[in-house]
Amino acid sequence: MGLLPTPSHWSINIFNLIAAVSSPASSQFIEIFQIELLGKLALAVVLGGAIGLERELKAKPAGLRTNILICVGAALLTDVSMTMVMQNGTRIGDPARLAAQIVSGVGFLGAGTIMQGGGMVTGLTSAATIWVVAAIGIAIGAGNYVAATGTGILVTVVLAGLGRLEHTLRRVRRVVNVTIRAKPGTTIESITATLTDEGIRVTSAKTYDHTRDRTFELQLTGPSVQFEVVAQRLMERGDVVTVHGAT
Repeated sequence: MGLLPTPSHWSINIFNLIAAVSSPASSQFIEIFQIELLGKLALAVVLGGAIGLERELKAKPAGLRTNILICVGAALLTDVSMTMVMQNGTRIGDPARLAAQIVSGVGFLGAGTIMQGGGMVTGLTSAATIWVVAAIGIAIGAGNYVAATGTGILVTVVLAGLGRLEHTLRRVRRVVNVTIRAKPGTTIESITATLTDEGIRVTSAKTYDHTRDRTFELQLTGPSVQFEVVAQRLMERGDVVTVHGAT
């Protein structure tokens, strides 16, 4: 029993620990190795990695490494900008200027993930993810750890949990009124055949002949996602001039 420390010994040890942490040597150690900055970068790796892992599992253009690098870079640049504008406790500049440049730079990365083809635009979610990951990095660099962590969790939940709901909504059937202007002689049967190939059904149709064109006013029904491409498919026929109301 005599080997156990007494309460007085506990008090002395705690006092010594506090004194060691608050000593000039300890402060110098923290300043030299920039422990706080390393903690910021580690948090950026965790949050950027969590979001990037979800993107990687879905085989998206911006995956694990991309999101980690963006988050870490934004955190580092923000921390550096806040350090650069302070000299001897006096602010000599605006740290928000570098943060604004981060947002502009990330815009170019996001634009690189957006692709258009076949009448569809893809990559918008990846571009938005890159943008919000940069924002999380800026928040970490500025010391807003709670806001950054909360945002990281919310973004991960949105990306991982709402994909199935979005897919369900895109399969919901819609009723759309469409006006198609075509070249003279174009038949409603050929238009209907094109729409049917895309999973769209014509529920009512009216045809108006003019001197220079033939106009069809149609009521269509089908999955929401198919209306994103139906206008492009009709225009590819060559005899269709304009399509209005298909989206």
